Amino acid sequence: MLILVRHGESTGNAARLLAGRVEVPLTERGREQARAVGASLHGVTRVIASPLGRARDTAEALDLGLPVEIDDRWVEVDYGEYDGRPLGDVPPATWAEWRADPHFRPPGGETMAEVGTRVRAACEELFAVDGEGARGEGDVVVVSHVSPIKAATCWALGLPDEGAWRLYLATASVTRIAQGPGGIALHTFNDTPWSKGPPVR
Repeated sequence: MLILVRHGESTGNAARLLAGRVEVPLTERGREQARAVGASLHGVTRVIASPLGRARDTAEALDLGLPVEIDDRWVEVDYGEYDGRPLGDVPPATWAEWRADPHFRPPGGETMAEVGTRVRAACEELFAVDGEGARGEGDVVVVSHVSPIKAATCWALGLPDEGAWRLYLATASVTRIAQGPGGIALHTFNDTPWSKGPPVR
């Protein structure tokens, strides 16, 4: 099974910033979220992370006792000139165009179609061989970001890239995708293990 974990809350999330490639550290709440997610995972044989610090730190905080591999295909979308800016700085007309057109490119940034292409390739690689990767004996955990995880979910559901805009994904949430008798299937989406126990401050 492929287990996709969104990184824990970052300072960018807390400040409602559009954080793409900009480095924003985890908050203490984000680290606690990650530890709670780690405690809920069992049978993991491989851990992969985006190269950004908030994903790598979340992967380490899961404390699964495995080396963390870095795969650049799981990096967050590049928001270009909007990266690191408050969500409210993006004009409503720009949001509307962005949501309607997967080939819309923010100045200096990346399209959602490009995110979909690299993420779909990574997913197909993990599910390529029976008995290996996400089709092996154990689970593969990938710690990534909101846009790549939504892209992977669209891949699993056979949806186009613009379907990502209709999905909500919390920080430190868990999404599970597996190979079934009929092909790829989404098992869970946006599960938040940290919300089920004592409150995370």
